[in-house]
Amino acid sequence: MTRIFLVCLLIILSAGTALAHEVRPAFLQIEETSPAEFTVLWKQPVLDGKRLRITPVFPDVCERSETTQTLRANTVNEQFDLKCDLKSGQITMQGLERTLTDIFVEIKYLDDPTRTALLKPASRNLDLSGPVQSSTREYLCMGVEHILGGWDHLLFVIGLTLLVTRRQILGVATSFTLAHSITLALAAFGMLTLPIRVVEILIAASIVLLAMEILRKKTGEDSLAARRPYLIGFVIGLIHGCGFASALAEIGLPKGTELFALLLFNIGVELGQFAVIGLAIFVFALIARTGAKNLRFAELMATYFIGALAMFWVIDRGKDYIL
Repeated sequence: MTRIFLVCLLIILSAGTALAHEVRPAFLQIEETSPAEFTVLWKQPVLDGKRLRITPVFPDVCERSETTQTLRANTVNEQFDLKCDLKSGQITMQGLERTLTDIFVEIKYLDDPTRTALLKPASRNLDLSGPVQSSTREYLCMGVEHILGGWDHLLFVIGLTLLVTRRQILGVATSFTLAHSITLALAAFGMLTLPIRVVEILIAASIVLLAMEILRKKTGEDSLAARRPYLIGFVIGLIHGCGFASALAEIGLPKGTELFALLLFNIGVELGQFAVIGLAIFVFALIARTGAKNLRFAELMATYFIGALAMFWVIDRGKDYIL
């Protein structure tokens, strides 16, 4: 047991804090106030007091005013004016390719339809002369990325496969998504506001609790999570939903399509969870074919890794409150 714990500890310390935070979206809002004159609001997420090095680059013909910067707890906001028609050329998000962040872009014209887009590291340019399309459908992909790119959620979903039976797993994952949807919707519509740092600590603590419940079950002890897996999935889902919801509340959703965007996002979350669950079950099934002893060792190793990494997150995220 001691060797397993030390191996996990070494892996976690070598990883540093790179995995300790969930990727959050940014928001570029542009509004035409008079013909060919725009006000720009550029919101970037802040992690540990550091902003992402992403800069919006506008067409050369645009005249840009001086920038006013406001630093908030979770975002850094920049405001400035532009003089140009913003109907030709392109907007490029310089530096986006070096991140995992998605950027919501909304351009409100006086006489033309509002242009919305969701820019990603692999597609960081917005063609201003192209057809106006809704970015709402992009939220499906973003929901999948939310699971696959968020280590908090990945560890929780993998932990579920170690805690419950295969017959229970899809139901528990769905209860997690349902709860996740509730807090996400409440925050998106301004009905729930929680400090991101506190939520991140609670998320990490919930994963520590999950790892402890897995160990209790593996050692034959009474386990609340094993007896009430759907309840545990729902409660932890409420907590995890607050993580992305708090960030999303700072950014916002596309106006007029909030409900549809949330629906697609949560469908994406569910699809992402099922993909992770399927892969985890497949990997453990392959290990099981090499022998029951190897399977027990792999499950124990995975549980210690999940618990130790989550405990590291609790300490890392809570150090500002402790020190």
